[in-house]
Amino acid sequence: MAQASGLPDRLSPVIRAMKTVRVLLLGLALTLALGVAGASAATVIHFQPESTSALTVQLHHHEVHALTFHPAPAPGHLHVSMSDGRHFTVVYAAAEEAKFVALARADGTPVTVAVAKPKAAAKPAHHTLRYVAGGILVLVIVVVAAVLLVDRRRKLSEEGGGGTPPPAPGQSAP
Repeated sequence: MAQASGLPDRLSPVIRAMKTVRVLLLGLALTLALGVAGASAATVIHFQPESTSALTVQLHHHEVHALTFHPAPAPGHLHVSMSDGRHFTVVYAAAEEAKFVALARADGTPVTVAVAKPKAAAKPAHHTLRYVAGGILVLVIVVVAAVLLVDRRRKLSEEGGGGTPPPAPGQSAP
């Protein structure tokens, strides 16, 4: 008995299963792609260069929201967050740090001094990429084997052989 698609009834579950697998794989790929895109879309603050004299004027006019001093390496630099959302970086000499701290505290601006943390020794990668590549390879092999098995069973059922393969060429049937 044939369906409207012209395919035998026994093939329709296989076709539906294949379509379901395709939709699931497409959904998985899209989910991974959106996850990577979302992770890389984090907010990045761009600090524009500013002079020390401009910073002094901004501190007197109460326009500065926060200051972060980065004294190492010399000469130090200062990250300035403005009340209107802009961000600046100011290069300063070590002798000017006390002056800027006093001006900021007089204005009531929060001041932070960043301390350079010593870098920890890098951990060995333990061949993480090899494990990922090996897992992907195993997954591909399993999918290919499944597709070949489904295709072989479909061809055997179309020939009407049921479960026994046809005799090899040159051999007689028993």
